[in-house]
Amino acid sequence: MIKRVRYLFTGVVQGVGFRPFIFRMATRHLLSGFVQNRPDGVVVEVEGPADAIHSFMSGVNREPPPLADVSEISSEEVEIRNDKAFLIIESEARGPGKVHIAPDIATCGDCLKELFDPADRRFRYPFINCTNCGPRLTIIKDVPYDRINTSMSCFPMCSLCREEYENPGDRRYHAEPIACPACGPQLTLLDGKGTPLSDGDPLEKAIEFLHSGFVVAIKGLGGFHLAVDAANDEAIKRLRSRKFREEKPLAVMVRDVETARSISKIGKEEELILLSPQRPIVLAKKRKGERISPAVAPGVSDFGIMLPYTPLHHMLLEKNFRALVMTSANQVDEPICIENREAVKRLDGIADWFLVHNRDILVRCDDSIATVSSGERRIIRRSRGFAPIPITLAKPYPPVLALGPQMKTTLCILKGNLAFLSPHIGDMETPEARDFYRETLGLMKKIAECDPGIVACDLHPGYYTTKLAEGLTASSRVIRVQHHHAHIVSSMAENGIEGEVIGIAMDGTGYGTDGTVWGGEFLVASEAAFTRVGHITNYLLPGGEKAIREPWRIAVSLLRQAYGDDWTDVAKSLDIVPEKSFYETMDRIMKQGFNSPLTSSLGRIFDGVAVILGLRKKVTFEGQAAMELEAMARYGSGRVMQFGIEEAGDIIHLDFSPMIRAITKRLQAGKDSGELAFSFHLTLQVAFCKMARTIRDKTGLNRVVLSGGCFQNRILTEGTIAELEKAGFDVFFHNAIPANDGCISLGQAVCAGAQAMR
Repeated sequence: MIKRVRYLFTGVVQGVGFRPFIFRMATRHLLSGFVQNRPDGVVVEVEGPADAIHSFMSGVNREPPPLADVSEISSEEVEIRNDKAFLIIESEARGPGKVHIAPDIATCGDCLKELFDPADRRFRYPFINCTNCGPRLTIIKDVPYDRINTSMSCFPMCSLCREEYENPGDRRYHAEPIACPACGPQLTLLDGKGTPLSDGDPLEKAIEFLHSGFVVAIKGLGGFHLAVDAANDEAIKRLRSRKFREEKPLAVMVRDVETARSISKIGKEEELILLSPQRPIVLAKKRKGERISPAVAPGVSDFGIMLPYTPLHHMLLEKNFRALVMTSANQVDEPICIENREAVKRLDGIADWFLVHNRDILVRCDDSIATVSSGERRIIRRSRGFAPIPITLAKPYPPVLALGPQMKTTLCILKGNLAFLSPHIGDMETPEARDFYRETLGLMKKIAECDPGIVACDLHPGYYTTKLAEGLTASSRVIRVQHHHAHIVSSMAENGIEGEVIGIAMDGTGYGTDGTVWGGEFLVASEAAFTRVGHITNYLLPGGEKAIREPWRIAVSLLRQAYGDDWTDVAKSLDIVPEKSFYETMDRIMKQGFNSPLTSSLGRIFDGVAVILGLRKKVTFEGQAAMELEAMARYGSGRVMQFGIEEAGDIIHLDFSPMIRAITKRLQAGKDSGELAFSFHLTLQVAFCKMARTIRDKTGLNRVVLSGGCFQNRILTEGTIAELEKAGFDVFFHNAIPANDGCISLGQAVCAGAQAMR
């Protein structure tokens, strides 16, 4: 029986070779009809015998293009038209949008072979790509994803590229960024003032300058990197000095997995992530005796490693360097540079040379970061390669725009059962970062084709995102969501679970409903509501925000809580306070509570314990002391120390004062700091499990959801999950989105959507 069926495919189905795939599949089964890009997806009509149509769809489901991600397929029988062939027809520009923009994808194996084949016409062409790889999100202006709607629209195709583009049997059929040396973008090398170098090959000159120790800004897919030779101590120190990045670890790019394995411990999971089409930075344990400058990642146990993901990267590393430092090209707290003139201006005094090209980057997109914990990939920063693929939720919600937190900011738009998360934006401390935020807000509304009337934001009145929400109140309903509730709900949403759970949220800072600084929270939470059933016992933050930069102040507070008025004797024996005159001042301000807000933050306890164990008294970047404490514990062993669990009315307090006393006494007795650092981690794991058991006894709940930046610590996370599972809990944690504040916008969106439905 002959029939004709119309299918609508939605999801990531444009710019990934889906139409030529459908064409080949239809012609293989001798079907007529057409395939067409539309704003709501890809429409396919096939006509022929019913069994051939069935076989066609079986093949589509079984063998989709590697970069396609079909979220929904609808179908209906339509009138037979007696077509004679199967065609790819011109795109339709009108209609409601359901297309998901594909992320940027690393250079595929086929293109790499051509890149290094002297007989190929694209030999050593740094912008080689096909339907299976290359830029997507970062070059798009609008949907549908056609060349006219990208930054490639200003590069007319030559006759050879046009022939490939129009040939359904070619790998570059409708590859929108298609280009070659005759018709595509070109490299240019600029000096520090933006003047083009007039002689020599730009790439070869850039390689020469990198070998000579210069800092070269390199234009990539989603922005510029600052690059130096990772074996050159002086070049790295020069870069750090110019960028005011004294100690924060720098990412490195190596040419292949073998090189990565020579400097870090690369297991099967790490290798899969390194080689994945997304090509994130992967955190992996350093090897002893590695031939990379110690200035790359001082004080921590991991290197951040990535493999080349553009043709230009492959050419840079082909035979030239063991590794290149490749760090985001920006000033402190500013977004990554994307425009040539912008880079020359903003990186004046940082970069010596600029390797640029004339294909515009339209969307800023930093490198993603991943690690392996409990044998699974965990995303730490979700950006290039992953965004803006939506997270599929367990059920649909009303449209919501969630504006995110103040640090590690992302924003999120809910549309039906899809959550569109923006690429990583960063911290909202500078005007440039806020401009980038507004840029991204406009982009995400365009991608989701949605401008929600419900806006979700944080409780903190001082956050930029909260103030932005207040400015939208005339046309929108604003729902404020507590920071740690958002953490837990984001993890619930990612894992597709509903109903009440025990939430364990551990981080540095979050504004509490009581006006104090939360950060060590035990919640009974659902999507729409939560109860704070327990928390780490409050302690003081002497100096407020200053204590975050000077964690010796936190150590003093922890000692005072543990020892009372005798804290000064212990602090002096451990040389905690940088100047003797500070003892009396600190004692006075803590007794008076002057500029010393209360907090339950676990992140700050990490900082304070790092000081007690002699790691550092001040930090130069967020999380530094905690990272070094984890590194100290990485190779240690120890035993569980004492802690207290006390019930005060409806709240359970987790008191770590006994643990602080145990650490100081063992340290004074000459115990190894690494052993004590491991014991600290072990004690947290056991304490969290005991708190969960106490809450289970009261509520009957058996599902535990973890979230918060402290759970980026692999020792803490793996140990806590193991303890909870051993106690019979069902444990849920992040996988596809970060545990840090990068997940907050998703949690805000789902909380607000659930409240609106209620």
